Amino acid sequence: MNVTAQKRMAAEILKCGKNRIFIDPEYVDDVIMAITREDIRNLIQQGIIQKRQKIGISKYRNNLRKERKKRGRARGYGKRKGVTTARNPSKRAWINTIRPLRRELKELRDTGKIEKSVYRKMYLRAKGGSFKSVATLRRYLQEQKLIKK
Repeated sequence: MNVTAQKRMAAEILKCGKNRIFIDPEYVDDVIMAITREDIRNLIQQGIIQKRQKIGISKYRNNLRKERKKRGRARGYGKRKGVTTARNPSKRAWINTIRPLRRELKELRDTGKIEKSVYRKMYLRAKGGSFKSVATLRRYLQEQKLIKK
C-alpha cells in the first residue's frame, strides 16, 4: 500500500507539494498499479488523485480589528507598544508644526500685514522653535504690535 512514488509524480504534475496530494482511499489499488506519468495524469483526470486547497490563515479577525481601529477603538494606552515618538516620529511632529507657521508668515508678508524684515525675524524664530502653533505666532505678533491693520 505504498504510494509515495505516485504521490511524488502527482505533485510534480500538479505543481504542488506532496502533502497537498489527496488520493481517494477507495481507489488505492488503481493508484498502486499506476507506474507511469501518463497513468497518473489519467487518474487526475478521473478525479481519483486531487490537489488539496492550500491551508491559509483566516484574516477575518484581523479585518474586524482593523475596522474597530478605524472607528477609534482598541487604541488606548494598553494597546500601545513603544514610545510616543515611535508611533508619531518627532520629525513628522516638527513638520506638522513648521509648515503651517511658514505658510502663515508668507501669507502675512504677501498681504502686507507684516514687513519683510519682521517676516525674516519671525521666520528664524519659528525655525528656532519659539512658536508652538499659528495661534502663538499670531498672539506674539499682536502683543509686540508688529502686525499692520
